[in-house]
Amino acid sequence: MSETQEFQHKLQTVLQGVYGESLSVASADRLSGGASQETWLVRLSGEDVPATLILRRAPQGGEKSFDSAAIGLPNEARLIRKAEAAGVPVPRVVRVLEDSDDVGEGFFMTQIMGETIARRILRNDEFAAARDALPEQCGKALAGIHSIQLAGDPELKESSGLDQLSYYEDIYKSTGGCRPIFDLAMVWLRENAPAPLEPVLVHGDFRLGNIMVDEAGLAAVLDWELCHLGDPREDIAWMCTNSWRFGHTDKRLGGFGDVEPLLTAYERAGGQRLTARDIDWWEILGSMKWGVMCMLMYESFRSGADPSVERAAIGRRVSETELDLINLLEEQSHA
Repeated sequence: MSETQEFQHKLQTVLQGVYGESLSVASADRLSGGASQETWLVRLSGEDVPATLILRRAPQGGEKSFDSAAIGLPNEARLIRKAEAAGVPVPRVVRVLEDSDDVGEGFFMTQIMGETIARRILRNDEFAAARDALPEQCGKALAGIHSIQLAGDPELKESSGLDQLSYYEDIYKSTGGCRPIFDLAMVWLRENAPAPLEPVLVHGDFRLGNIMVDEAGLAAVLDWELCHLGDPREDIAWMCTNSWRFGHTDKRLGGFGDVEPLLTAYERAGGQRLTARDIDWWEILGSMKWGVMCMLMYESFRSGADPSVERAAIGRRVSETELDLINLLEEQSHA
């Protein structure tokens, strides 16, 4: 039996425990994308079984997630189930893998059809109606996420804005780099930090690329690995960060819309009342964070720890975040 056949047989054994002995795994193909976790499309046959499932699995062979803040796949699955119960559009978790399955850490979930590639969502005609609908849909989804009660959960870290500022400032200093605009931004952020809001469950990476979009709009919220307890403004501002507008800089919210409709829908769905000005500080923090991440990715490429073209390509985007920070800080000086 080949390695591929053995892997498929193990998956089949696991899924027969869910759907019955008639289930057969026709194929399991690893999909492109996903910098920190593996994503597999598993095709099935049998009576009363879905045609496909998605397997989200931890990398094999000793690879590590780039971000040490990742909560682990069993926790992701747990939070996705809680989000589904709160009315957030998510895939349905079918089965969480166990050690005895001998497949690795991960979980099976239903396949949601749609698009995740930002440039297609922002440019293609078939997503024109979706772009109009997304601000309100995202506001409602975030209100649902932020309503999930997890205070005191030992598996989730609490991370305020100033906590994150200190974390990324330490990383920046450890690289030995000299980026004056980063130094200025960090000073400004510390001196102008807003009073924190009551901590809620924060998705941590809510943006285009991590949501599934179909022709009607938001189909599913994906990639829950950076969830933590924190300030609700973080999630809203992250989608507004210019790096996640993918060139459509005139649309503050993800390159597809204005943030005010999101805030209105967010409040209507049970979230706090917020204004566009309330997330300014968090947007500056977001650009600084992403800039430091880009620096770190370049260092990984330069040192040879990860010589992939992807790391080099992302690393060169440091200069984009520097320009974003200059523009944002200038706006604040005139506010």
